[in-house]
Amino acid sequence: MSPNYIRSFSEGCLRPPTVIGQFHTLFFGSIRMFFLGVLGFAVYGNEALHFSCDPDKREVNLFCYNQFRPITPQVFWALQLVIVLVPGAFFHLYAACKSIKQEDILQKSSYTGFYIFSVFLRIVLEVAAFWLQIQLFGFKVNAIYMCDVGALEKKFNITRCMVPEHFEKTIFLIAMYTFTVITVILCVAEIFEISCRRLGLLKSQ
Repeated sequence: MSPNYIRSFSEGCLRPPTVIGQFHTLFFGSIRMFFLGVLGFAVYGNEALHFSCDPDKREVNLFCYNQFRPITPQVFWALQLVIVLVPGAFFHLYAACKSIKQEDILQKSSYTGFYIFSVFLRIVLEVAAFWLQIQLFGFKVNAIYMCDVGALEKKFNITRCMVPEHFEKTIFLIAMYTFTVITVILCVAEIFEISCRRLGLLKSQ
């Protein structure tokens, strides 16, 4: 791929053809990623080390932590961010290969339809991630986690585990849910903006 394609691709990703799309890129690429990268590490970085059960033994702590966290929140949210970026990246790669200028995307129906489809696909992926996050993490992190250690052939099948900084994690969970909702709203608003531009209700940029 030539440098011109790479430049067009990067410009398309950083500067979508709609005003709301540009705001979405700013919100998604700056605020949401910064929040996850910096604060997410501070809240969840040492969770496995501080997760302790009764009896406080390494094998019990590790077994119960794996049961408590089938996937760590940082990994889940990082995968979510990457997957949600894929539809837009494919579209802008297509636009770069076809030498389509950003200002021309909303002028031709086929380009506009393809772009709307990529935005709609982002919505579907965000909603799917939202539902999956609920299944994995819920809305609240409790201070005590009851772990089933029957597979370890312990005397007692259920043991109590202490979850470190559970209140901070609850706040972080709510924040990530909020970010997902905001992103979906921005995507819906972007489709609405495109429709208004196509109908002539809004002036082109």
